[in-house]
Amino acid sequence: MTSTAIIIGLTCIASMLAFGNAKLAHGLLFWPPALRRGEYHRLLTYGVVHADFTHLFVNMLTLYFFGTYVEPFYAATLGPYGFAGFYTLGIVASILPTWWRHRADPEYRSLGASGAVMAVLMASVLFDPWMLLYVFFAIPMPAIVYAVLFIAYEVWADRRGGDRVNHSAHLWGAAYGVLSTLAIEPRLLARFLEELAHPRLG
Repeated sequence: MTSTAIIIGLTCIASMLAFGNAKLAHGLLFWPPALRRGEYHRLLTYGVVHADFTHLFVNMLTLYFFGTYVEPFYAATLGPYGFAGFYTLGIVASILPTWWRHRADPEYRSLGASGAVMAVLMASVLFDPWMLLYVFFAIPMPAIVYAVLFIAYEVWADRRGGDRVNHSAHLWGAAYGVLSTLAIEPRLLARFLEELAHPRLG
């Protein structure tokens, strides 16, 4: 069984248990006052609970497709648990800027694996920037075009605010995915630029 499948399974179990247990959900999500009390586990556990089934489904489906695609790279370079480590650090790395930004805000809460999932998705763009993605399962789009549009939208949405979505975690997760993957294999940058210079469809 792959690390991707195990992560999806554990996340689905934790999220579905939390759907029917508000106390459990509150004990796992990211909440700044709890961190001040020493509950540092929330920097990780917020990534295994989700707001609703749609939130969970979209994240896990995205993780399934792109995790399956990139996991062999991390297994080859970091060992059999390399992808699990990459993903776990992605959960933490994507929320740390949010913690700093909202560390004094007792009303702020965040949950969901989106930051780590974005790390996986954006890392996959390094390997094949011209692979064809189907946005909303219908709109074909090269991965690099999607990445640029995604970053632009998330920056705009983060500045606008007001929609209860942690766009900062998405952005920092994406940055972590790209930078950590290049740190593991710096030669990927030259390969990425070479691929970028030769556009193709799919």
